[in-house]
Amino acid sequence: MTVVALALAGGLGALLRFGVERAVRSRLGPRFPWGTLVINVSGSFALGVLVAAAARHHATSSVTTVLGVGLLGAYTTFSTFTVDTAGLIERRRWGPAAANVGASLAAGLAAGALGLALGHVV
Repeated sequence: MTVVALALAGGLGALLRFGVERAVRSRLGPRFPWGTLVINVSGSFALGVLVAAAARHHATSSVTTVLGVGLLGAYTTFSTFTVDTAGLIERRRWGPAAANVGASLAAGLAAGALGLALGHVV
């Protein structure tokens, strides 16, 4: 049963990623990978909340696997971040490439830490 739930959650995470990417791109344009940044930062936050809340409430490993690996694993995307950054470098857009790496790392870590902190109280 966990495998089926994992697959369904993964499908939902992929659909969420697709929708968020399209919404952000339509508002901010394609020159910088804002969609990927928003997705990875929000996913880091959500995973932090999940991990801390699951520990606090003694959630089963199948629940954390389905939500963490399935939903959030499919939602977030390190590979797209890498390709986006490589594309910026290929087009010699050094500043935006560096900004993407720095913002993704700093904001992702901060969001994950904030999620962990908030997850201990929910």
